[in-house]
Amino acid sequence: MKLKQFGITFLSVCIAAFSGMKAAEAASFSVIADGLNNPRGLTFGNDGSLYVTEAGTGGSGACVPSPSVANQSLCYGTTGAVTKIRNGTQERILTGLPSLALPDGTDTSGPQDIKFDATGKPYIAIGYGSNPTFRAALGNTDLGKIITANFNTNSWTSVADLANYELANNPDQGDLISNPFSLLVDGNNIITVDTGANELLSVGTDGSNLKAIATIPRQTLTNPIFPSGASSSPFEIQAVPTNIAKGPDGAYYISQLTGFPFPEGEAKIYRVGADGQPTVYTDGFTQLTDLDFDTEGNLYALQYANQSLWKGNLDGSLIKIASDGTRTTILSGNGLESATALTIGADGAIYVTNRGDRPGLGQVIKIENSKSVPEFTSTFSLLAFLSTVSLTLLHKGKAKGLPTKKIIPSLRDATRTLW
Repeated sequence: MKLKQFGITFLSVCIAAFSGMKAAEAASFSVIADGLNNPRGLTFGNDGSLYVTEAGTGGSGACVPSPSVANQSLCYGTTGAVTKIRNGTQERILTGLPSLALPDGTDTSGPQDIKFDATGKPYIAIGYGSNPTFRAALGNTDLGKIITANFNTNSWTSVADLANYELANNPDQGDLISNPFSLLVDGNNIITVDTGANELLSVGTDGSNLKAIATIPRQTLTNPIFPSGASSSPFEIQAVPTNIAKGPDGAYYISQLTGFPFPEGEAKIYRVGADGQPTVYTDGFTQLTDLDFDTEGNLYALQYANQSLWKGNLDGSLIKIASDGTRTTILSGNGLESATALTIGADGAIYVTNRGDRPGLGQVIKIENSKSVPEFTSTFSLLAFLSTVSLTLLHKGKAKGLPTKKIIPSLRDATRTLW
């Protein structure tokens, strides 16, 4: 059993700890769309509109076993959708897409991501989140596939069947499970991540030459922490790759959620170059769900929650990783929770699907107005900074004016990023 989805019902975030002082940005956000059903991926179309996929709420149709919730079934419906956001309005422009969920509309798979090619043609990853062997029981469905759609006619056609590829090939030689979760269009190819299969795959935009190009490896925890407490026995966890971005160097960068028990600080960002071998680009995160590069080569990583999922606190974080490795926390908590995807607009603002695991309560938020403030990730660095400040003020004859009321809250907030 792969305890990895939560539909993916998702994920968690945690700010990576590393010694020294870094800049944290106090950002604000506004809600530009709400009332969404389990929103997932989002991207800007060629027309400048923002498009977001809604995984839906399942339905009352046939059911398959849930791989993540014991003795529960995921039931089929046609509640998935694509919503268009433009000029302050939101509209579902593609409806009736397949959706699979628990009876309460959670643990949902359905439309997971959307991207456009150079001509404006949309491609959508439809999740599945179960064993492909069971899919036939749901009837003729596009779960587990990549589709292309016509918004004008509210219709779509299948491009590639990733669930069937997993059934026939099982490249990671693990449990049979498929959940196409994200994609990008790279020339005439679609590059996609299957979180269930632990695979990075490629297929032509015409559906030709579907193949796995990289397997994201499992990892072993030496001192795993479970809801029941810590254990000294090594425990192997699933990789659960979640999203993909193409870097300025032409390589693919893959975010990782990790499987149960969703260890804090163990999620990684992998780089896959021309040789198809995944290497760790950077690590120390918790339950990542998406990545994106800005025009200056900075990488932004989205954490679903800052703590292990089973702790119940779904406050998430948005982290900027500069090309020199410096990390900046743009936003942590304060309304950012169970966030599932991000994209950077032409205006430089960052758009995030928020509350991505909640039927009827999902949002798209716009994060802007960043302002750098000191953030400390170790007591030593804080003391060193205070010493520097004190010496500077003494030199200027202003030691009595030390702003303790401002420094104490900074220390309090900094401890939230310590491991």
